[in-house]
Amino acid sequence: MKVFVAGATGAIGRQLVPQLIAAGHEVSALTRSADKQGAVRALGATPVVADALDPEQVGRAVAQAEPEVIVHELTAIPPLIDMRHFDRSFAQTNRLRIEGTDHLLAAARAVGARRFIAQSYAGWPLARIGEKVKDETAALDPHPAASMRETHSALRHLEDAVTGAEWIEGIVLRYGGLYGPGTGMDRGQPQVELIRKRRYPVIGSGAGMWSFVHVADAAAATVLAVDRGEPGIYHIVDDEPAPVSEWLPAAAAAIGAPAPRHLPAWLGRMLAGEAAVVMMTEISGAANAKAKRELGWQPHYRSWRDGFARELAGERGGKTLETARARA
Repeated sequence: MKVFVAGATGAIGRQLVPQLIAAGHEVSALTRSADKQGAVRALGATPVVADALDPEQVGRAVAQAEPEVIVHELTAIPPLIDMRHFDRSFAQTNRLRIEGTDHLLAAARAVGARRFIAQSYAGWPLARIGEKVKDETAALDPHPAASMRETHSALRHLEDAVTGAEWIEGIVLRYGGLYGPGTGMDRGQPQVELIRKRRYPVIGSGAGMWSFVHVADAAAATVLAVDRGEPGIYHIVDDEPAPVSEWLPAAAAAIGAPAPRHLPAWLGRMLAGEAAVVMMTEISGAANAKAKRELGWQPHYRSWRDGFARELAGERGGKTLETARARA
């Protein structure tokens, strides 16, 4: 099957493209920079150069590839998010989720693509009331924190545009918090170094529920979604949503760091902003039963506990997750 991947050189894309090729698909990959064509070829895909925010360039790129399926993994998330200015950190990604999504959908319609898969996020965008672990039928937060409203709106636009397109099979994959190679939650990355230096505290109750997924497991679910599953939304997360008060000390222990500091909510709000307090104390986790049932997906790392032990504690030893799967 011909698959067009937008965002092939990102954290998920670098895992996704080789898995798609291993599954027998013919992959074309969008890159904005001609300098990245070699990286795309190294992954096994055919590079197509275009600016995702230019509709004419996107249209030509998709027309050249003639895909049956388009996978939208475009983001521009910095290695470290400024929680006091959350929307500012996501400004370019928000454009990609709004304008980029619209351009790719228009191009998909023009070439008669059959299926469109797009990346979204499971967790903080969900309503902060009711069950602490929610499935795909749960409502999105009607009143996100002020500094997160633009990012929330961009995610809502992407999800509505993809699932509302009646002329194509639109699938939204809400990934959990990514960890592993190429993500912000990997050894040596700024987020992990903050934990190491005790500059990533537990704020308030630490009751905010987070859902994680290893980046290779997220890619594996995406490969399955290329030809499985009814149109709609799927949570791509592991089996164990956990409060910050559990996963953050465990992450610190995995990298051999001291336990994180604890800050009262009022001080956390003053130092890190409202978004940080919301994510530390109020957000919900996500359930993965639908993805398991309809996509036939099973994460290799059923729990972030096992994943952190291997990926953050230095046990990876240069082996890829695919090697680990082959030996399992």
